[in-house]
Amino acid sequence: MKFKSKSLTPAQMIVVFYIIATIIAFVLLSLPFVHKEGVEWNFIDVLFTAVSAVSVTGLTVVSTADTFNELGIVVLALVLQLGGVGVMALGTFIWIVMGRKISFQQRRLIMTDQNQYSVSGIVNLIIHILIIVLTIEVIGTIVLGTRFLAYFPTPEEAYLHGFFAAVSATTNAGFDITGTSLAPYHKDYFVQIVTMILIVLGSIGFPVLIEVKNYFVNSKKRSYRFSLFTKLTTSIFFILIIFGTIMILLLEWNHFFKNITWHETMFYALFQSVTTKSAGLTTMDVSQLTEPTLLLIGLLMFIGASPSSVGGGIRTTTFALTILNVYYYAKGHKTISIFGRELYTEDITKATAVAMLGVSLCFVSIMVLTITESFPLIDIVFEVCSAFGTTGLSLGITPELSTMGKIVIMILMFIGRVGLVTLLYLIGGREKAKRYRYPKEKLIIG
Repeated sequence: MKFKSKSLTPAQMIVVFYIIATIIAFVLLSLPFVHKEGVEWNFIDVLFTAVSAVSVTGLTVVSTADTFNELGIVVLALVLQLGGVGVMALGTFIWIVMGRKISFQQRRLIMTDQNQYSVSGIVNLIIHILIIVLTIEVIGTIVLGTRFLAYFPTPEEAYLHGFFAAVSATTNAGFDITGTSLAPYHKDYFVQIVTMILIVLGSIGFPVLIEVKNYFVNSKKRSYRFSLFTKLTTSIFFILIIFGTIMILLLEWNHFFKNITWHETMFYALFQSVTTKSAGLTTMDVSQLTEPTLLLIGLLMFIGASPSSVGGGIRTTTFALTILNVYYYAKGHKTISIFGRELYTEDITKATAVAMLGVSLCFVSIMVLTITESFPLIDIVFEVCSAFGTTGLSLGITPELSTMGKIVIMILMFIGRVGLVTLLYLIGGREKAKRYRYPKEKLIIG
């Protein structure tokens, strides 16, 4: 059967492109000269690593530090870059460099991949995203690499670790080449602060970064108006970080933090809250946390990062609109307004659909894993939320998953990267205009 791209919807094309990207990543990571001597791994483990890298999740079934040599680390970083900024973003950049014209169909694909509403200015958006991301990563590499000179015997090794750490943090990938994530720097607050800044810049949303950049280059700052998206997503983003930090402090005060100094406690809690935005890097062994804290972290991972960012989950705006919908309905209001703007009913409906689809996917995945695996329920719930939110945190069960369990996690990571909105469009197919409407009738709700 002949493949015709015109017969596919933009959502279907996006999924196809990410599948192709995963295959390319699989081939690259399978090459023998990117591995250390004596490394042997099977098909499912290579595929799992490829999916985790393209989806910038960070869940691994093998040790990255023990598996890849220096060339392999660079190759893995390039795959993370591909997954982080998006397949269509890098593809567009290559086309621009080659001097090729970006067709309307390609602009629609970019629009779908970046979760935008219009094709207008979409190519400029991609150029801005790439410039901003690469600038952040270069600065992060220089700063972290210089700091790591105190930890590694040679500048080459220090800057290699700085490069990989900057890419992993900015793309919220969660991969590490230390073997213990950022645990070696659990008392190095400078490394933690820089890493948290990189994580936030990667997960807060590309449109937010562009607007902030435009604000600083604008000569008339007082008259500059941020969009509703930037105001809402930034507010809920930092509210969730503060909420997570406070709750982790309270829940672990007499447990993990009992005999730890106040400044270590603050940085442990803050870093752990920030990393749930989709980063997966950690300064501690999360398996030592109590179950209430693990459930809280699971919820934060399920919510994930902001739309049009490197992160997964249902996204911060989806969570915000769902909460606002409940609140305004309880108040008896038929419309929702915030920051002096009234929201479209269409956006509320989309947020509800995305939230329900996310809950359904995670519930089904948890049910399947409780059948196929023999781990405690809390471990499975945590793993599912981590995969869905493309976070990468784990209680240590990832390498021990059965083949079926790994397939379930791979599907969740893949969906988390392409996004639930894309999945909804994929399920719905092409929109068909109805020529008729049925009579309306009231239902009893609640």
